[in-house]
Amino acid sequence: MTTWVFDGISLPVDNQVRLAFGAGDRERLPGRFALPGLVDAHCHLTVDTDEQGPFLAGEDVALARLDELARAGVSAVRDVGGRREVTLALARSPREDRPAVLAAGRFLAPEGKYFPRMHEPVEPDQLIAAVEAELADGATWIKLVGDFPQVGPDGPIPGSAVEAAYGLEVVEQVVAAAHALGGRVAAHTTSPVVSELIRVGVDSIEHGTSIAEQDLAVLAARGGAWTPTLCASVSGRPGESQEQIDRRRARSRHLTGMLELATQYGVTVLAGSDVVGSIPREIALLAEHGLDVTQALQAASTAAWDYLGLLDDGNLVTYAEDPREHPETLASPSAVILHGHRVHQGVLGFTPQSDRRSARAAGRRGRCAGHTPRPCAGRASGPSTRRRGAVS
Repeated sequence: MTTWVFDGISLPVDNQVRLAFGAGDRERLPGRFALPGLVDAHCHLTVDTDEQGPFLAGEDVALARLDELARAGVSAVRDVGGRREVTLALARSPREDRPAVLAAGRFLAPEGKYFPRMHEPVEPDQLIAAVEAELADGATWIKLVGDFPQVGPDGPIPGSAVEAAYGLEVVEQVVAAAHALGGRVAAHTTSPVVSELIRVGVDSIEHGTSIAEQDLAVLAARGGAWTPTLCASVSGRPGESQEQIDRRRARSRHLTGMLELATQYGVTVLAGSDVVGSIPREIALLAEHGLDVTQALQAASTAAWDYLGLLDDGNLVTYAEDPREHPETLASPSAVILHGHRVHQGVLGFTPQSDRRSARAAGRRGRCAGHTPRPCAGRASGPSTRRRGAVS
């Protein structure tokens, strides 16, 4: 048994700390900077893709993803939709050698309003029973498809309008049922329907590419969260038309303005990789879209731990360089402590060059405070008093 010791700067706050994990012979961890374990707040462990689009994969894919996430420093994930028998089992059976899992179980959407291979349709009169079944089986979140384009046998129909999946009255009933059973509701939305979803009490907005200032004010007033999933929303794709590029750039500008306002109103911004991204990439994009670097780090760590009600004791990820100045270092942790045990040694080195350019650009943004962050959690040894900079 080894006691792993970190001696360096604790982030997102700027404290000099000495932390110890485990019991036994002491060995110093590499790295001069550290964050508490990262959180992927919008993850789909069992979603995979092929030439026909997305589909639900099995346990083997989920376990491989959890292993990859652990090596990247992610110690908790919120799975917001997938193969329920796999994700709910993972949530019910935490293990020290993999990230903690909060699961929403299945995607809740009616016929013709989601990817055909990703869900079993749930019609409005079945919705409350489905919510109760997910929560009874260990879900802590409900994943509601709030809006979607019309879907045919091969997937979303190009050019079809994005419309509400369910009537607002039944959505309000879903929120009430989930809350009564101790759960919360996360809603997929990419249209102005987001305003009504927020009005009827949805807890967490996923994507939210049409969110408006008045929506942020309402969401903040009741302690809600927004996971913008920028990796999925603003990243370019091969073969884009000029019209698609223009729409994506306009979406990027809109999200930048809304994320700036979100921090001002006090909305909890969360970092989520979705199916196409990574947490290091998402942090870099958040820092390019209205958040400063400290706020972006909080979105992937302390803010997520607080909002999701998780305990971050025993989790740590260390870096050779300061990720506030060199965000690209987030893709190459020096060491990872997961639930008190070291699970990674050496350098991952998996970040594409485009991600590194994005992260370097993010590092040039200024620093200012979001919510009051907490230091990394471990067993402190000696004082933790030295502060650099003005993080409040």
